[in-house]
Amino acid sequence: MLTKRENLVETLKGSNGHPDRFVNQYEAFSILYATPVTVQSPMPEYGGEPVTDAWGVTKSWPLGTPGAFPLHDDKHLVLKDMEDWKSQVKAPRLDFSEEEWLPFIKMAEEVDRKETFATLFYAPGLFEQCHYLMNMQNCLVAFYEYPDEMHELIEYITEFELSYAELACKYIKPDAFFHHDDWGSQISTFLAPDMFKEFYLPHYKKLYGYYKDHGVQLIMHHSDSYAKTLVPYMIEMGIDIWQGVMRTNNIEELIPEYGDQITFMGGIDSATIDYPDWNEQVVEQRVREACEKYGKFGKGYIPCASQGLPMSTFPGVYEATSKYIDKMSAEMFPLK
Repeated sequence: MLTKRENLVETLKGSNGHPDRFVNQYEAFSILYATPVTVQSPMPEYGGEPVTDAWGVTKSWPLGTPGAFPLHDDKHLVLKDMEDWKSQVKAPRLDFSEEEWLPFIKMAEEVDRKETFATLFYAPGLFEQCHYLMNMQNCLVAFYEYPDEMHELIEYITEFELSYAELACKYIKPDAFFHHDDWGSQISTFLAPDMFKEFYLPHYKKLYGYYKDHGVQLIMHHSDSYAKTLVPYMIEMGIDIWQGVMRTNNIEELIPEYGDQITFMGGIDSATIDYPDWNEQVVEQRVREACEKYGKFGKGYIPCASQGLPMSTFPGVYEATSKYIDKMSAEMFPLK
C-alpha cells in the first residue's frame, strides 16, 4: 500500500500514474499555518469578536459561515482613495530574527515527509488581498478607472509575498505551497480572462515560479468558485492542484482535456453537504456521485469538499466525507 504522499504523487502523474486509491481530501498534506509573519494576522474566532490583521484589515467570522471575511464599512475600510494608495496601504513586517523563526522551524521538522507533504499555507492571495483592502465593488471598478494604480498595488502585494516566500523557503523548507485566492462566484469569474491575464498572470507566474525554484515540489491553489476559463492560466502559472473546484465548472469536461497537466480537487460542493441539519445519507450520496462521475477517468481528480481547509462548518461533516471517500476507493480501485 502506498503512503499518503506516494499515492498523491502517483495521482499527480495523470494518465501515467498508478495510485492505489483516491487521495482522500487533505490526507497527504501536513498544513503549516503559522510563521512569525502570519501570526501577526490572527484569524478571528468562529462566532467571536472581529480581529484586525497586519494589513489593517478587520475580519469577523459569524456563526454558520464557512470562513472569516473583512468588515467594509467606512470605519474599517483600509484603502479609500486609489490615487493615494501608497500612503494608505502598508505591508506587514518581515524583519524577524532567526530565533523568532525557531518554534516554527521545529513544527516543520516534526512533519513526517515520507508520509505527507509539509505544506506552507498562505491567505489571502493577490486578488483577495486587493478587495480585502478596498471592498469588492471598489476593487472591480478600479480595474477600469485606475488601471495604473491597480498594476502598482498588485506589484506591491506580489513583492511582499515574494519576500515572504524567500523567508519561508529558507527557514521552513516546505514541500508544498497552499495558496488561497477565490477568483469567482459560483457561476462566473470576477474578472474576464483577458483582464485576469493582464493583471494577475505575470505575478502568479513569478510567485509560484519562485517557490518551485526553491525546493517546493507542488503548488495547490484554492478557489471554490467558477474558474473553468482560467484553467489554461493555472497551468501556465504552475498550479499542480486546483482545490475547491465546484460542479458548476463542468469538471467532467475539464478532466479529459487537462487532467494530465493539472489535478482537480473538489467536486463535492460544501454547501450541499455542510449545513445545520446535515445527515450522512446525503454526504454518502454526494461523495458517490463525485467519485463515480469524476473518478472514472483514472486521472486528474481528488475527491474533496470544496471548502478550503480540512474542516467543515458543522461538526462531523468533514469526517463523514472522508469515510465515504474511503468506501468509494474500496469499490472503484484499481481504476486501470
